Amino acid sequence: MAGSGKSKGAPSRAKTWALRTVKIGVAAAVAGLLAIVIAVVFALQSLPDYGSLKSSPNGQMIRVHAADGSVIVSLGPSFGRWLDYDQIPQVMIDAMVSTEDKRFYHHPGVDPVGMARAAWVAVENRGTGRRLQGASTITQQVTRNIFLNNSYSFGRKIREMVLALALERKFSKRQILELYLNKVYFGGGAYGIDAASRKFFGHPATTLDLAEAAIVAGLVKAPSSYSPTADAEAAIGRAGVVLDLMVQNGVISAADKAAADIANVALAPEPPQNSVRYFTDWALPQLDVLIDESNEPLEVYTTIDLSMQNAATAAIKANVPSGTQGALVSLDRDGAVRALVGGLDYVTSNYNRATTATRQPGSAWKIFVYMAALEAGYTPDTGVTDEPVDINGWKPRNSSGRFSGDIDIRTAFAYSINTVAAKLGVEVGFPTVADMARRFGVTTPINTHPSMVLGTSDVRLIDMTRAFASIARKGIAVTPYGITKVTTADGRLLYEHQDDTSRVLVAPWVAAGMTDLMQTAVSTGTGKAAQIGRPVAGKTGTTSSNKDGWFLGFSSGITTGVWMGRDDARAVGVLQGGRAPARAFADYMKVAVAKRPVEQFETQVTLPEWQLEPDEEAYYGSPDGEAEGGMMVDENGLPIERPRRSARGEEADDQQMEIDPEDRPQPQQLDQQWIDNVLGRDRQRQPPPRPVPTP
Repeated sequence: MAGSGKSKGAPSRAKTWALRTVKIGVAAAVAGLLAIVIAVVFALQSLPDYGSLKSSPNGQMIRVHAADGSVIVSLGPSFGRWLDYDQIPQVMIDAMVSTEDKRFYHHPGVDPVGMARAAWVAVENRGTGRRLQGASTITQQVTRNIFLNNSYSFGRKIREMVLALALERKFSKRQILELYLNKVYFGGGAYGIDAASRKFFGHPATTLDLAEAAIVAGLVKAPSSYSPTADAEAAIGRAGVVLDLMVQNGVISAADKAAADIANVALAPEPPQNSVRYFTDWALPQLDVLIDESNEPLEVYTTIDLSMQNAATAAIKANVPSGTQGALVSLDRDGAVRALVGGLDYVTSNYNRATTATRQPGSAWKIFVYMAALEAGYTPDTGVTDEPVDINGWKPRNSSGRFSGDIDIRTAFAYSINTVAAKLGVEVGFPTVADMARRFGVTTPINTHPSMVLGTSDVRLIDMTRAFASIARKGIAVTPYGITKVTTADGRLLYEHQDDTSRVLVAPWVAAGMTDLMQTAVSTGTGKAAQIGRPVAGKTGTTSSNKDGWFLGFSSGITTGVWMGRDDARAVGVLQGGRAPARAFADYMKVAVAKRPVEQFETQVTLPEWQLEPDEEAYYGSPDGEAEGGMMVDENGLPIERPRRSARGEEADDQQMEIDPEDRPQPQQLDQQWIDNVLGRDRQRQPPPRPVPTP
């Protein structure tokens, strides 16, 4: 009997424990469900509105275009243009849903089927260290991208699920898809389908076709592994998987899949990342003053010509002496920067020697000395003497070691005679030379010691190139610029460059005279290595101990400056401006001007009346009309009444015939101050010296 009672009590106790377990489980489930409901309610109340979710605080995309419109670099996180749901191609929506969440339209934000499958996989792979995969819905990915992070933990997963359920209660499926497709990361810095489409295919996402949509949709799983620019074969293989999933989900047919030629999708070329970065590093900071602050994606159109940039890089690398650096700046006639090389290799050194480094220009500085002399009354044919010079103990020497005696200004410049430059500096005044350099765009400090005429003040290559370009433009100021236009991603114009031709730096005849001198320097002087088979005007520059070599010049509307030297300013024995820099100039310019018409320089212009030589016959006999009692004029061109002679040929009393100077009309003096007023330069200068007579 006892045994029988015991057997009856055991099932009863087991049944009791089972019921208790069920009750506890149900209670726990109810409590858990209640907790989830409460959590979702609280999360729902804390969710921002849809407009706030659309905003992107993660950074600004800037796409930089070359002169031909091609993209040369993309900077910052790329968010592209925000596309509303109705603007997104249906094939893109179908591809993404089929790949990432095929039950998206049926679950409440969390997919129980997907979670069960992921749990089963986790059980199978326990102990292997592999993560739980395949459980995140599109809604969960949206919450992770916007509110959470990618850290993998159980707590983060619970918060992600709660937020996903809340998100589905507050927003429609269309809105969630719109958020997802505009914010998901596709690799290469591209967030959202528009940024991905522009980066990988070179066009907006509104025109994506089936093959392109399949490639984009396939990137989400592993952006770095399936990026078309990193591994095109892997991207194509993954796109094939996406197409298979779309067929399985019934959104495309097998015929559609066959027609999608993913192997021949045209990919946008990767922008250059080496020497062109010197240009973008210089140009892009200018956006701060060109446009108002904006968080919108920007399209920046620049002046850089990629074929000229490649030629410039090749010319520098081919000619720079071993162990030295080189830089090049090339400007179009309006100041547009067509090529800019800041060093041999941007990856190795991003220090920009074209726009940042300051080095002594040597004899290239003499353009300011000679322009000051031309403005003061000298001409290319004016006679000067190459002889020993002593200026307060400073005795400049010529590189040849000898003196040439009587020569003209043209010869002195062509052969870079130092003694003549020193004498001209004394004649016009060293502050006047410094002022001329300032006028032409030199922004670095300038000393006014006598040796300054030989280029002892540090300058930037871009400033010197700017000065030469202003001479080429016949004395009109040139300002280098790199940005032609800035628009938003949807094409709204924010800025457009306007050329300014209003600032005249010197009179046209001064610029013409300077061009005459520089053309001679290339034709017969120190710059012969810069000849390219068409008219070139330029000037060499070599500093003491050959620490710096320069050549700057222009032809057919292009002005180019070349510098070479060591970053530590140590001497380079073979470095002279007329050698490697001049050869690099020639190599580059042959490419740069190849498609431009040959232009002859205008070196013959009408000089102002005060500088014209008298007619040849004026050197012989008396002034015109004197025998016939003609009129005489004073230094201002005003008539002077000639003393009358008596019948005996004697002059009448001087006092009787003298005209009171107070009675003469006083004209405006045609001096330097008058020229400054005409050119709009409100400053005082030293009076110009009297021109040296031609021998």
